[in-house]
Amino acid sequence: MRGITILCVALLTAFSAEAQQPFTKADTLRGTITPQRAWWDVITYDLHVRVNPEDSTFSGHNNITYKILKPDSVLQIDLQEPMVIDSVIQDRKALAFTREGNAWMIKVTSPQLRQKSKVITVFYSGKPRRAKNAPWDGGVVWAKDSLQRPWIATAVQGLGASAWWPNKDHQSDEPENMYINVTVPSDLADISNGRLKKKTENGDGTTTYTWYVSNPINNYDVALNIGHYTEIKDTYSGEGGKLDLAYWVLDYNEEKAREHFKVVKPMLKCFEYWFGKYPFYKDSYKLVEVPFLGMEHQSAVAYGNKYQMGYSGKDLSGSGWGLKWDFLVIHESGHEWFGNSITSKDIADMWIHESFTNYSETLFTECQYGQKAGQAYVTGTRQNIRNDIPVIGPYGVNTEGSGDMYYKGGNMIHMIRQIMNNDESFRQMLRGLNKTFYHKTVTTQEVERYMSQAAGFDMGRIFDQYLRRTTIPTLEYRIVGQQLQYRWVSDVKDFNMPVKVKLNESGYKLIYPGTTWRTASISLPGKQSFEVDKNFYINVKETK
Repeated sequence: MRGITILCVALLTAFSAEAQQPFTKADTLRGTITPQRAWWDVITYDLHVRVNPEDSTFSGHNNITYKILKPDSVLQIDLQEPMVIDSVIQDRKALAFTREGNAWMIKVTSPQLRQKSKVITVFYSGKPRRAKNAPWDGGVVWAKDSLQRPWIATAVQGLGASAWWPNKDHQSDEPENMYINVTVPSDLADISNGRLKKKTENGDGTTTYTWYVSNPINNYDVALNIGHYTEIKDTYSGEGGKLDLAYWVLDYNEEKAREHFKVVKPMLKCFEYWFGKYPFYKDSYKLVEVPFLGMEHQSAVAYGNKYQMGYSGKDLSGSGWGLKWDFLVIHESGHEWFGNSITSKDIADMWIHESFTNYSETLFTECQYGQKAGQAYVTGTRQNIRNDIPVIGPYGVNTEGSGDMYYKGGNMIHMIRQIMNNDESFRQMLRGLNKTFYHKTVTTQEVERYMSQAAGFDMGRIFDQYLRRTTIPTLEYRIVGQQLQYRWVSDVKDFNMPVKVKLNESGYKLIYPGTTWRTASISLPGKQSFEVDKNFYINVKETK
């Protein structure tokens, strides 16, 4: 959710400017599958971290089990300044390593045999980057609750998981499963991803919480949430059977949370209808109250909207419908399907996460209040589109595209729904995406290809126009007698997106403009009655 724009224009304007600056070797080391990353594949992480609130330090180790794709001798591990790697062990031997910025090159000495697995243990410590304005400018949040007790959380999307723990910090490589072992002072609790396997009293005033994630998980989703929590338990009967629900909230917010989170079950019913079964039945669904706005942490959705409707009490659509429900619950939960189950290999393709999840807000509004309400919501969000830089960012340098991946991307998906002109086919396409790419990392090309095949027409030029350009196509038209003449003006060659217009009193129908003039017969009572369907995010211009 890091790019939500309406309340953060200054931050995102700065981000957009940064996205166009020259890139460095450090950007490439972070954003590319370097030779030191390419030869090994993560199988599992067994992370151990001790959190000390008194001096804001982390320390611990990560046992990394990996599969050898081809033999090599130098392995890249990522850990960001000011954190440091203290030592590295494999087969009981200390390994030498060098550092280049946030990339650490580990020299392995044991035989690395193709298709075999090995374990490497990385010991680390330091003061992780403190979040300046989570989740947009992230890191570790060191806060206090209203009773002035410690309240700590991680929020590292974009910044990267290596801000606080050592790993292969690239979205394309997810572990098949993961253990998260967190040691905290005994008066605090840690809530992380997956299921709590055990709670160990260490006898020194600290307690270790061991969480197990049984599904693949992206590094940036791995989360610590430390505070004075109480758990509210529930269950939901869904497409995958019984789903365990848990709401971990500050102890004094229990009563408020019980009422406010009643929206979760109808939300899950809506999303399962449109997207298919919730992707993490094995790991459960959790909402965890946090000291920042929120984040899509897999199976431990971070919630910080202070039990308000809308987005911090505001309606991002200006339609009124955005104040009928809690934005953070709906949006961040939508990411369980798009972002957490289906994950882009490169963050340049983050539209796959954010455009579909933005549209999940529209679908929830429609589920609750009807199709017209959903349409009013999605078209209302256009007020936030800036058309500053392309939605798809540059590849290989750990850089996102425009924050328009939310509202412009959501409106693009809404238009695709109108063009398909069959809601059941559209629904099956969304469900098919989630079935085909279930628990996988993907590229834009894979998603585009699937959607075109499912819809039965080539959407390539639509994706080019709305994801790779900053301009909006213009439908030019003129009426000569009972004849409508029309064409597209676009900077995409041979742009040919169908569009719905009103040609007669019976309603809207699809026409198929090209970049040269075409014609259609009309039978409207007056020239002024001609209309283009407002569900299409385009410019319209009448010409002579």
